[in-house]
Amino acid sequence: MSGKRSIFEEVGETTPRREAPQGGMIDKGRGRARSAIRLWLMVLFALVALMIAVGGLTRLTDSGLSITEWKPLTGALPPLTTADWEAEFALYQAIPEFQVQNSWMQLEDFKAIYWWEWGHRQLGRVIGLVWAVGFLAFLALRKIPAGWTGRLVFIGALGGVQGAVGWWMVSSGLTGTMTDVASYRLATHLGLAFVILGFIAWYIFLLGREERELMQARRGKEAKLFGLATGWLHFAFLQILIGALVAGIDAGRSYTDWPLMGGQVLPPSIWLADLGWRNFFENPGLVQFIHRITGYLLLAFGIMVWMRGRRSANSATGAAFTAAFVALCGQVVLGIATVLYGAPWQVAIVHQVLAVLLWVLILRARFLSLYPLPQSIRRA
Repeated sequence: MSGKRSIFEEVGETTPRREAPQGGMIDKGRGRARSAIRLWLMVLFALVALMIAVGGLTRLTDSGLSITEWKPLTGALPPLTTADWEAEFALYQAIPEFQVQNSWMQLEDFKAIYWWEWGHRQLGRVIGLVWAVGFLAFLALRKIPAGWTGRLVFIGALGGVQGAVGWWMVSSGLTGTMTDVASYRLATHLGLAFVILGFIAWYIFLLGREERELMQARRGKEAKLFGLATGWLHFAFLQILIGALVAGIDAGRSYTDWPLMGGQVLPPSIWLADLGWRNFFENPGLVQFIHRITGYLLLAFGIMVWMRGRRSANSATGAAFTAAFVALCGQVVLGIATVLYGAPWQVAIVHQVLAVLLWVLILRARFLSLYPLPQSIRRA
């Protein structure tokens, strides 16, 4: 019995104690990695947003067809000699855009549009390089948190697809009678850019908080508000695609009065019999009309979502919906100004950049309705 303790025996200081479990073990050792990956994604986000702006300027300056070949690697070097420039210019002179629309151009004029397209493609290469270097570095250092490898690969894969879609778009304007790229291909290219931007933004939001915080926050999600925000996001995406169709055929300059179109509720050329179903892509009057109507409907839906979102019990969530709604109102006003001034590039590019801001703000509101911030709960 000497090896047994009495039930009345006190436990001495030498008795080993069991450590209490520590919270947040899912994030142990990964906090710094999450911050580093988040910073890397922020750089990618800024580059993609810049890419959208440069792409818009490339379209507005009619520069997108100035480079007629797709050379993902060797194309990184611009023409360096006079002979190189003349060779590039000769390739451009062989396509319909030059022959029908820009036959007046001299070599110096060509250089101006060439640099826009080269810069656009070069920025795409930079984005790919930043993604590859960052991803491989985090992978080699084993710093990627569990469940994130696939997400980061997905972003890179979308970037690769975007490059192929970009060439698919450009190739549509190099043969036949086309003097611009096909508008539906332009819409696909721009739409995919917004998808990439959206995923990067969502991942940045997720990495801004620890996993345990996200799991706790999700218990307080506002399911109905999240559904409304999701619908708002999809509605805005549809309007972005239609806006690309407008830009693709310069439909923004076809009718410059508002709220009427050509002095009428319906534009005079709303349907051209010879185009058939292609009216929805190639008829400037119909495409601009659809863009206007979709904008009105998006505003009406946005008002409804905002009225619901501003009453959220979470003050940060309510503020996020208000910010998105303010951006939407600004975008509507800017869209009207773009029409009234005949879509000058200075106004049109701001309209496109504001679309990026609106897209991200709606995403932010959607995120906070799913993962509300605990410290912002309003007191009764």
